[in-house]
Amino acid sequence: MSSPPLSGLRVLEFAGLAPGPFAGLLLADNGASVLRIDRSIPNVTHASPSAELPPPTSDLLSRHKSSIAVDLKSAAGVAFVKSLVKHTDIVIDPFRPGVLEKLGLGPDTLLDLNPKVLIGRMTGFRRDGKYKDMAGHDINYIAVSGALAMLGRKGEKPLPPGNILGDFAGGGATLFQGILLALLARTKSGKGQVVEANMVDGSSYLATFPRMLTKTPMWSRPRGENTLDSGCPYYDTYETKDGKYMAVGALEPQFFKELLKGLGLAGKGIENTREDSSTWPGLKETITNIFLRKTRSEWELVFDKTDACCTPVLDYIELEQDHSREGDQRPAVTLRDTPSLALSKGFVSRDPSTGQGVGVEGGSYHGTALYPGQGGEEVLSQWLGWKRGKDFGVENGGLVKIPLPKL
Repeated sequence: MSSPPLSGLRVLEFAGLAPGPFAGLLLADNGASVLRIDRSIPNVTHASPSAELPPPTSDLLSRHKSSIAVDLKSAAGVAFVKSLVKHTDIVIDPFRPGVLEKLGLGPDTLLDLNPKVLIGRMTGFRRDGKYKDMAGHDINYIAVSGALAMLGRKGEKPLPPGNILGDFAGGGATLFQGILLALLARTKSGKGQVVEANMVDGSSYLATFPRMLTKTPMWSRPRGENTLDSGCPYYDTYETKDGKYMAVGALEPQFFKELLKGLGLAGKGIENTREDSSTWPGLKETITNIFLRKTRSEWELVFDKTDACCTPVLDYIELEQDHSREGDQRPAVTLRDTPSLALSKGFVSRDPSTGQGVGVEGGSYHGTALYPGQGGEEVLSQWLGWKRGKDFGVENGGLVKIPLPKL
């Protein structure tokens, strides 16, 4: 096996929260060297080894990353970033529109410094849309995208799915995808470019299939009354005797037949009326009452190794404690010849081509604390051979470039 696919790529990630750092995490987990640019703290960041360390930032998406602290309000700090951009493949901009430009580090400037650099920009709302000048969070972005209106039960208000759909799927993962596309384009053109991502378009794009289904009988009714949005009795979750839950997804006739068999409802003619939505409320009540008769573990014994599409609803607490339930978190995809870096600590005997290997302590159940300046000077040495006192110094807690001696 070879190194992870993005090994050798250099990334500058301006510190932010959620989507930007997640894009950086995806790059780092796939082998890129990611250097986060944090805010400098005078007499604290990049101080002497005996000095008290600064507190870690609230960003927990820092696995495999390092940090430098820079005073971006100073000309010397901005100049230091510019000196790094000349040797960088990717820059991640997590700021609201206009912030990078005000710092004197806008895309035009960065591309002038390095025509091959890729600038990944992450915003919540569209840069050219109605809400472009407003603050927002995940719930706001998926609200105006149309996706949030589809989520929730009948007669209840829309239910945001944590901040998974906007920040991470429609945001960070979509920006990562755009960066990969730009890397591919660069192999052909030799040129860098700006990669724009926003969580409105990202989450709406992810809703492509259900949006199309709203034009069909499968999803044409109000929220919570359709096949895939909790309206259908054989596509829903059910509470068990011990207060846990089972998930049912028996959409196809042959799977529905297996479900009825496990529930003790075979031979009652239910198969013949299952697509009649007028029967759904009554059938859902029947299934609800049946699931309450056994514990989740007892239902697992009934449905494991069957095609009933009925599985336990597992939470991360139990997954963390029981890897036999596939709780050892892995990279999202397996590259057999160039596997990604490990996400969780595991056995040495594990197949390393799944991207696991030995893994890292804490894995993906505990965020990796990274304090401003941690490991960054070592990375500068690895990237460019730069050393403190020779190539860069420290002013007000931030790194600055030492000018080359005049000849």
